[in-house]
Amino acid sequence: MCGIAGWLSGPQAPTAEPGALKAMVRALHHRGPDGQGLWLDGPAALGHARLSIIDLEGGAQPLANEDGRIQVSFNGEIFNHLELRERLVRRGHAFRTRSDTEVLVHLYEDLGDEFVHELNGQFALALWDGRRRRLVLARDRLGIRPLYYTVAAGRLLFASEVKALFALPEVERGFDAQGLAGTFTCWAPLAPRTVWQGVHCLPPGHLLTLQADAAPSGHQVRRYWDWPFQAREAGASAHPGWSDERWGDELRTLLLDAVRLQLRADVPVGAYLSGGLDSSIITTLVHRHTTTPLRSFSLRFADAEFDESDAQRALASHLGSRHSEVHVHQADIAGGFTRLVRHAEMPLVRTAPVPMMLLADHVRASGFKVVLTGEGADEAFGGYDLFKEAAVRRFVARAPRSRWRGRLLSRLYPYLAHSPAAAGAMAQGFFGTGLGATGQPHFAHMLRAATTRRILPLFSQAWRAQWPAHEPAALLGAVVPESFATWPALDRDQYVEAHTLMSGYLLAAQGDRAAMAASVEARFPFLDHRVVEFACGMPARLRLCGLHDKVLLRRAFAAELPAVIARRHKQPFRSPDAACFFDGGRLREPAAALLDPDALAEAGLFDPAAVARLVDKCARGRAIGFGDNMAFVGVLSTMALQAQFVGQGAPAVLAA
Repeated sequence: MCGIAGWLSGPQAPTAEPGALKAMVRALHHRGPDGQGLWLDGPAALGHARLSIIDLEGGAQPLANEDGRIQVSFNGEIFNHLELRERLVRRGHAFRTRSDTEVLVHLYEDLGDEFVHELNGQFALALWDGRRRRLVLARDRLGIRPLYYTVAAGRLLFASEVKALFALPEVERGFDAQGLAGTFTCWAPLAPRTVWQGVHCLPPGHLLTLQADAAPSGHQVRRYWDWPFQAREAGASAHPGWSDERWGDELRTLLLDAVRLQLRADVPVGAYLSGGLDSSIITTLVHRHTTTPLRSFSLRFADAEFDESDAQRALASHLGSRHSEVHVHQADIAGGFTRLVRHAEMPLVRTAPVPMMLLADHVRASGFKVVLTGEGADEAFGGYDLFKEAAVRRFVARAPRSRWRGRLLSRLYPYLAHSPAAAGAMAQGFFGTGLGATGQPHFAHMLRAATTRRILPLFSQAWRAQWPAHEPAALLGAVVPESFATWPALDRDQYVEAHTLMSGYLLAAQGDRAAMAASVEARFPFLDHRVVEFACGMPARLRLCGLHDKVLLRRAFAAELPAVIARRHKQPFRSPDAACFFDGGRLREPAAALLDPDALAEAGLFDPAAVARLVDKCARGRAIGFGDNMAFVGVLSTMALQAQFVGQGAPAVLAA
């Protein structure tokens, strides 16, 4: 994996010096420690920090076509590059390298902007077309790789991470009020918004284009792909004549091909093994159906509530994998938190990305740059308890006075020591909220949003005044297509999940950023766009049937997995939250310094008295619910961002 940066200057912009581009690329060194490349030509500039994985000797970037008039800086992998190369060679294109990057310039020569439709990969790229004098930015369909842009000093600036934009003094650093409110509703701002004023995120599956003679603010952004849900009758599918056995056969073939493609690399490839169904399927496919030696990596938690090492070891033994694990204690999470926040560049409401960063550190220390993971299966195949929760709440809404329907709630979240569904009448009151809104885009996510939004009253009065009308219904309603209301309920819930938590949080803070902090590339076979399109076309009953999740996925691979894995209840990846930052009732450093009342008052983001009450509650071990824990982590992470990016001394911290 790599980092990209650069700009396109408008007609009135002053000439930029190479030193500015060097500063941007230097800020991305962790994404590409194996080499740096710079290219400048008039108004256009492309920079690259390289993590060499394919064509180790010849894949330096930026890279040009035959006549040098098309240049590209590319972050990611094109998994079908060999097949595309064969086609392009037949059409007369000459290649100088074996890298997947060179496929991009030749494919663009043939197809223009439509070249993105031919790519099977995870990528963010910047392409300068010197013939047409235009810049093209593109991001992969699912949003696996990040890409940010802003307009400053007469230029459209872009980079893989915000810190590369902040390396330039003309880019102001400050929080965006609506971006913060979105984060503390949906766990992440909804693209294109970010938590930074004036900084935008290119949404997944989108292209940005800008002509050299246009003002930078005149750039055009358009979608080229989206999750292909569509209006249809409940229970219908894209292939009504297929039997369940046919669906299973097709899924096995497709997922195996996705794994085969994503194993392509000129360096060793490992795999994350969580102990759950999804990573178990990926590691099993690697072991049984390819010649790649299986090297697996896992997390082990000192807190038994979060530990899944028994299941991990069972599968590693079953497969005969060469396996290692990282044993994580609460102090490890506290110690790595501010480092992770600096890489995430956004507030967090959970600590879970920190252990993933520590695991990536171990992967890199073990001599690996690439790992396969099971991420994306829950979103595509209906695996989250949120989908079950929404189904039960819709069931209750059809007969709200029924007592036995409400009792189904007690079957949710069996893995939680303090399940929100096990508190009797109080639970039924909470889960019964908003039952009249079953057709609204936010229905499945309204309870998560209500819990997450408990942090908002902790903000200072000045900040609270900036979002008086901020409501989840309006926020989520803005991300759905016009035909959304005609889709089956599960399709609607999955679409919102994919466009909020998955792309904004899981693939960002917990995915790309946690891995790239250690210069490790994570790959996601379940997010091969062909697999996602296949899942969107399945009948809903093969995704979620009653309270049975990922029905087809479990059936299709049951024969290849140990029964204890195939039948295991979904346990989302979690780690201890507020408790990590206390030792004997006292705040550990650096949390103590960040949450000091004077520091809070100086930053002006939060009400120091309100935060002090929350800290005291957590110190006494009384923060056992999601709301308090998420609020604590949210305040702490926001203050860490303030200290590292906005406050005095931030430039020095960024340079480090």
